[in-house]
Amino acid sequence: MKTRRGVALVLVLWLLVLLIALAGTFVVISRTEYRQGVYARGSVQARYAAQAAIELAAARMLDPELTARFVPDGRVYRFGLGAAQIALAVSDETSRFDLNASDPVALSQLFQALGEPEDRALALADAIVDWRDPDDLLQINGAEDPQYADAGLPYGARDSPFETLEELQQVLGMDYQTFVKVQPYLTVYSGTTPRPDMATAPVLQALGLEPGGIPQFLADRALWVPGRSEPPLLPDGTFITASGSGMYSISALATAADGSRARLTQTLRVGSAGQGGRAYVLLSRREGIIN
Repeated sequence: MKTRRGVALVLVLWLLVLLIALAGTFVVISRTEYRQGVYARGSVQARYAAQAAIELAAARMLDPELTARFVPDGRVYRFGLGAAQIALAVSDETSRFDLNASDPVALSQLFQALGEPEDRALALADAIVDWRDPDDLLQINGAEDPQYADAGLPYGARDSPFETLEELQQVLGMDYQTFVKVQPYLTVYSGTTPRPDMATAPVLQALGLEPGGIPQFLADRALWVPGRSEPPLLPDGTFITASGSGMYSISALATAADGSRARLTQTLRVGSAGQGGRAYVLLSRREGIIN
């Protein structure tokens, strides 16, 4: 009898240990799921706040009053939107080099302005031209189908215009680090030579503006409020204009109340440049959650 009671006591103790372990596991799982739920809610709030900020920016860029618009030179605007904090920047697409319209000299100058050696800059520029042109004639430092085959790649030059910036990563010689570095200064939407008015330092340098005057011009432009003060002078002595092209890349970083962050970048054609009476046409979209 005593033996049976002892065995029963041991079984009860083991059962208690098992129940305690299960209860502890349940508590841990519940806390984890709660935290995941809170994080997911904050991430969703941040994404919607970023989208709302871009909608606001698109509407502001249509305002006939210059002082109401965001200046599309990449300067950062910080403001609250609901419970979220927003950091927003607007860039005019015509202030960038168009992959389908820029000649190899201009592209090479851009790569060199970003720190690439001259020989590599020339090779990348020529490879870009060979990728987009319809023929199989090799640029001096370029790459057509045989060069891609020699590099062991399962594809050749596309021989048609770039459709997206991401396509640039397929060009022979282009690595990811270089792509990330050059991407902010490129577009596939303008179809023209960059306008210096809203351009960044590397673009201005690649356009051949006097390097010594670029920092002062950028400093003056950063303080300029269109419609309230005289526009600054470019290093070549010409005034810039506040009129935008109607094509903008708008980037919004939203921080929710719980600290969750989301970044959204959209390229839009707004206003009269849009279609079908819509306020804007979406050209491209990139988004991400920032931990």
